[in-house]
Amino acid sequence: MPQATLEAIVHNPKYQQLVRSRAVLGGALSIVTLLIYFGFIGLIAYNPKFLGAPLADGLTTTIGIPIGVLVILSAFVLSGIYVARANTTYDRLIREIVEEAHK
Repeated sequence: MPQATLEAIVHNPKYQQLVRSRAVLGGALSIVTLLIYFGFIGLIAYNPKFLGAPLADGLTTTIGIPIGVLVILSAFVLSGIYVARANTTYDRLIREIVEEAHK
C-alpha cells in the first residue's frame, strides 16, 4: 500500500472512530467475559455446596451444571455480539475509509 494512502487512512476521522469503537467494545466484552469466568471460579472456590446442591428433590443434576453451561453459552453470545457489530458498523466504516483513501 502506498505511503500516501496509508497516511490518508490513519488521519481519517472515521478511522479514529473505528479504532476507538473497536477498543471500547472489545474491552467491555473482555471485562464481561472475565467477570463471568472468574465469578464461576470464585463460586466454585468459596461456595461449592451451592453448586453441589441438586436442582430438585430426586434429581442427580446439580445447580453447578446449568450454571457451567451458561458460562460456556455466554462466550458464544458475547462473540456473537462482537461479530454482529463487526459485520454491520465496522465493515461499513472500513469500506468508507478505503473509498475515501483511494479518491
